Amino acid sequence: MKYFVIDAFTEKVFQGNPAGVCILEKPLKQKIMQNIAKENNLSETAFVYKEGEQYFLKWFTPKAEIDLCGHATMAAAYVVMNFIEKTASVVTFHTKSGLLTVEKKGNMFEMDLPCRMPEKIDVIEKVTDVIGIKPVETYISRDLILLLENEKQVKYLKPDFDKMEKLNMGLGVVVTAKGEKVDFVSRYFTPELESKEDPVTGSSHSSLIPFWAERLQKNNMVAEQLSKRGGILYCQNAEERVKVSGNAVLYMIGEINIE
Repeated sequence: MKYFVIDAFTEKVFQGNPAGVCILEKPLKQKIMQNIAKENNLSETAFVYKEGEQYFLKWFTPKAEIDLCGHATMAAAYVVMNFIEKTASVVTFHTKSGLLTVEKKGNMFEMDLPCRMPEKIDVIEKVTDVIGIKPVETYISRDLILLLENEKQVKYLKPDFDKMEKLNMGLGVVVTAKGEKVDFVSRYFTPELESKEDPVTGSSHSSLIPFWAERLQKNNMVAEQLSKRGGILYCQNAEERVKVSGNAVLYMIGEINIE
């Protein structure tokens, strides 16, 4: 099968978030896709196949299939539009999170994702020991979301990953704060990744966008994920949906042989 690696949410290779994209002629068994994702050892590997005129998309971490991944969706759309249907400007994927549409606008790829407004919970004392500082407020959606006082706290945070692994609250842990040069900043931690931190996470913004739209009283925002690789996300709150846009760049084209 053809295999691509795309750096999403960046204009330059070695920045943003790398995702593997496997183009399949037919669906594969889950165990095989999981083994491929484990072998690739990226935070996400996307598997794309077409039935009739419809595209289907699945996402796997090295350990499990997940229900939503933003940067790998952008990467999959980049591959479809640049190597499969070169005249297409819109692609819609059937996924575990329903129909997801990606539209190419100039050099940007705009993803239409589900809106997941987080709910406030009271676990401040429980997580203070995990991240090393006391959050202002704590929330839950798919991920545990911790509001910090300022951008510097987000940037220099050094969590205890052994303690984080025992939290069992949400898929990952997001720390966020109002930005100094952008509307808001964040970082995304998940102990299941070898690096413990995801470089740029589109799916976490399904919750961060409505959260910050309400706090900032604005629907169009620019966000930055403050990982070592870093990434910029252009965000729009659209009631039941959110739109997340960014650039993407090709790093690698290859072939995977499993027979």
